[in-house]
Amino acid sequence: MAKKRPLILVCNDDGIFAPGIQALIDAVLPLGDILVVAPDSPQSGMGHAITINATLRVNQIKHDPDFPKYSCTGTPVDCIKVAVSHLAERPIDLIVSGINHGSNSSINVIYSGTMSAAVEGCIEGIPSIGFSLCDYSYDADFQPAIPYVQHLTKQVLQNGLPKGVCLNVNIPGPDKGPIKGVEVCRQARAQWVEELDERVDPRGGKYFWLTGVFKNMDQGKDTDEHALANGYISVVPVQIDITAYKAIPEISQWNLQP
Repeated sequence: MAKKRPLILVCNDDGIFAPGIQALIDAVLPLGDILVVAPDSPQSGMGHAITINATLRVNQIKHDPDFPKYSCTGTPVDCIKVAVSHLAERPIDLIVSGINHGSNSSINVIYSGTMSAAVEGCIEGIPSIGFSLCDYSYDADFQPAIPYVQHLTKQVLQNGLPKGVCLNVNIPGPDKGPIKGVEVCRQARAQWVEELDERVDPRGGKYFWLTGVFKNMDQGKDTDEHALANGYISVVPVQIDITAYKAIPEISQWNLQP
């Protein structure tokens, strides 16, 4: 009996019609059977948000005969939940999320809907990868990244991932020239220095617009930011257990009883 092809769930946070998700589909289609479930509108910066105060609606995209493709009114994490619990006809072997339009390196992993979809898959016990291209343009060229995306996906299908770990993969933008290779890295210590710009609308009402500058305070050569700056794809293993184990002994010495 022929072995079943692996079932690969494809998601993103830029929306079901974003060019990045089509590039990801093209990359993984030769590797298995595909199920696509993605938000019906852009959900960038949603992090690990879930929908609890509204209904979730799922609609099948009728014009794609090659594989099941659904849009969901919720967040990327909602998409993973509904796919796992209702849409997949058999257990999902791998989740891939992206390809995101823009970087999700360093601290951006906290805010990223793309990576939160991968993390949710990890919580479900499914090997998961988030892919991002460091180019925010809607018409970004994803073609140079596709062989790397396909190869990394194949590696995870073959080798699996440690329990409680997913991968955050970032691909340098075209300004860095041809991709030089792939590096397994740690997350750089960086942050957004943000301001809420106060403005006034035409009716005299105040509103705020979030602005900010990304600051990398980490000069290490083993970080995702260093790899990307030098034209390499960064691969950061991300764990769902965020306990600060080194802080437990210190805090245990506090007088914690009132």
